[in-house]
Amino acid sequence: MIVLDTHTWIWWLSDPDQLPERSQKLIAECVRSESVYVSSISTWEVAMLVSRSRLRLAMDVRDWVARSEALDSIHFVPVDNVIALRAIELLEPFHSDPADRLIVATALTVGAQVVSKDRKIRDYPHVEAIWA
Repeated sequence: MIVLDTHTWIWWLSDPDQLPERSQKLIAECVRSESVYVSSISTWEVAMLVSRSRLRLAMDVRDWVARSEALDSIHFVPVDNVIALRAIELLEPFHSDPADRLIVATALTVGAQVVSKDRKIRDYPHVEAIWA
């Protein structure tokens, strides 16, 4: 079971060669078992990046998200009260980026690893993070 960080989700669907081989294999395994999770905060992040012209997608962001939602292998996890509170209660040290905190809280809540290039997430000792 894995939670994809926002950039991992984008690259997996749009440019999988950006992902290391081990991460690609792990995602493929989890696709087969339908155990790929994405925090809904990542949808917000993608939409913000597109609106600020920091990310270009091949289609409208709503269509891109809808196509992601249509994949049987991806489960979107809403940011509910449990996850929101857990993001605040993460043991320190961890950085203050709210989206990353919510992604890590999501992974801890569902009992999953995070697939992320982000060094701050990978160095956080309280969640298992993969990027190789």
